[in-house]
Amino acid sequence: MNDQIHSGDEHGELGDAEYAEFMELAAQEGFDAEEIAGALDEAGHGPLPRLAVVGRPNVGKSTLVNRIIGRREAVVQDKPGVTRDRVTYEAEWAGRRFKVVDTGGWEQDVLGLDASVAAQAEYAIEASDAVVFVVDATVGATDTDEAVVKLLRRSGKPVVLCANKVDGQSGEADAAALWSLGLGEPHPISALHGRGTGDMLDAVLEALPDAPAQTFGTAGVGGPRRIALIGRPNVGKSSLLNKVANEERVVVNELAGTTRDPVDELIELGGVTWKFIDTAGIRRRVHLQEGADYYASLRTAAAVEKAEVAVILIDSSESISVQDQRIITMAVDAGRAIVLAMNKWDTLDEERRYYLEREIETELGQIAWAPRVNVSARTGRHMEKLVPAIETALAGWETRVPTGRLNAFLGEIVASHPHPIRGGKQPRILFGTQAGTKPPRFVLFASGFLEAGYRRFVERRLREEFGFEGTPIHISVRVREKRGRKK
Repeated sequence: MNDQIHSGDEHGELGDAEYAEFMELAAQEGFDAEEIAGALDEAGHGPLPRLAVVGRPNVGKSTLVNRIIGRREAVVQDKPGVTRDRVTYEAEWAGRRFKVVDTGGWEQDVLGLDASVAAQAEYAIEASDAVVFVVDATVGATDTDEAVVKLLRRSGKPVVLCANKVDGQSGEADAAALWSLGLGEPHPISALHGRGTGDMLDAVLEALPDAPAQTFGTAGVGGPRRIALIGRPNVGKSSLLNKVANEERVVVNELAGTTRDPVDELIELGGVTWKFIDTAGIRRRVHLQEGADYYASLRTAAAVEKAEVAVILIDSSESISVQDQRIITMAVDAGRAIVLAMNKWDTLDEERRYYLEREIETELGQIAWAPRVNVSARTGRHMEKLVPAIETALAGWETRVPTGRLNAFLGEIVASHPHPIRGGKQPRILFGTQAGTKPPRFVLFASGFLEAGYRRFVERRLREEFGFEGTPIHISVRVREKRGRKK
């Protein structure tokens, strides 16, 4: 079996010989070569390019996001202060997939409109590869719009200008007036009715890179590995960073963003330099009230997208909250390696420890595979365990199982634990391959639909067999069409 990984090869992470062998296997099982290539391509992609949708309140950002993603998921409401958990969604247009960063979730704040729009736009632009700037064509460009234009120019990111609320020919002239913003051609659309959105999305695909540049540090390139410290407010993120940076080791360098406030610090730990992306205490200047949750999730999303490992801090002296679980879900959905750091461990008595262990079992079962360290940011307790946990998670995140070994393993599973019979039929996993890493992504080809419970069982067995500690695993299943000739 060819165990080599040909990174950047046209077959994703399958070497030439491995790919040829795999395609032969597929043909024997009656799978169409084009279908197989499509499945591998879809599963083997790296991170998807990200598109931010920005603009001032009530220009139709969330309506446009819903139109782009093809379902009503983003909150559309006139009342400001509508918070929600998610700020990124997956979308597809003309066969290309990308992520949409929606900034329509929260609008007004006590310091006035301009400050909140600017803050929102900053986070979103930072977390994206291209930007759709939405302007209400019936109102024209306002001072707030001009302020956002300045931000966009400074960012250097490609921008698609979108003139919304153009419902017919009469509105075209209003849209044309937006050439004055100096951002190129305004695309007249109606997010509500869908008019013109196809042409606008074509322009978006031209602006988006095929995949964002992976600036992750690797052994070959030698850049520092990126760690995001995430967690709900006041959980001890800054204390942890300070403890790690100042008292444990030296701060090699400090890169504080001027407009966006996540502080990236290069810190030497265990003889290795790491880049810590701290999301704590950002935007203390803008005293947000109702919008704070929304901003926190936008910040966290931006930090997680930039990182390879998410160190999730949880306050062990308090019950695990819904917000903790949302943050975990965000990191898992982003496909990052994960380390769980239970902070304030030194403050717990025996009773609280007992109940906390029960809570972890019930509330955090979804990431039972993540390495856990019990730390105290205040006293520095067990900080030395953080780096080995991060290294373990990264190793799991980058693990790849050769196709031959994977199929031998799948054969054993099917023989010892076949899928339950449903409707007189017994679906079977025929073969599979690992199409990508960071995180590990598998494509299984089957003779029929595999139930969610069986997929979870396969994932659990994969972890038992190959490790994958500290990383989410993506498993997609392709079912053989009826037309295929049987073996």
